[in-house]
Formats: sequence, structure tokens, C-alpha cells
Amino acid sequence: MATHDDATLMVELLAWHTASGGMEASMELMSPDFDSTSAVVADRSVFVMLMMGETIGTFVKQGVLDAGLVYDLWAPGLMWDRVGPAALKQRNEFGVPALWENFEALAAGKL
Repeated sequence: MATHDDATLMVELLAWHTASGGMEASMELMSPDFDSTSAVVADRSVFVMLMMGETIGTFVKQGVLDAGLVYDLWAPGLMWDRVGPAALKQRNEFGVPALWENFEALAAGKL
């Protein structure tokens, strides 16, 4: 069960995300014109969302943030569907299997 500390951290993460362009990124990624198959991590909106997802995924994995609260307030699976193809391309390009893995695991409900 989520604690007050979890809620405080989540609000801080959402504020950081908004300050880094997260609202604009979300709007772009959810646009019907967004093509996830041609997206790359160098696209600002994709990168902003990947950083948010990886950060939240890491906090959940490390037991710092309650997963239930994350799933109630955020849509990691939906966001991963939009940016995951770009993340996987970058993972293959760099040959780093762990790249973006915490976001991917969060999106798959494995954390």
C-alpha cells in the first residue's frame, strides 16, 4: 500500500516531468499523427518520456516507490507502446541490453 512518502515522491516526479516538457511530450506522443515505428530516442518527446519511465521504473524496482500508486496515476504500458520501439532500436544500436529495461519491465507489470 502506498504511503504519504510515496505520494510526495510521485508528485515531485510529476513536477520534474512537467518542468522538463512532459506535458507537451505526452500530448505529442498521444497524437494520432505520432508514428511510434519511425520515432527515435533523439526526438525530444520520446526522450523525455523514456527518462520519466526509466526513473519511475527504477524507483519501483528498488522499493522506493509503490507500484500500485504508479499504475493508478500513470499509464506506463500506454507510454511504452508509444516510445518502446525507439528504445529498443537504441538498445540494439548500442548493444546494451539493460538500456531502458526498468521502464519496459514497469510497462509489462513485472516490477
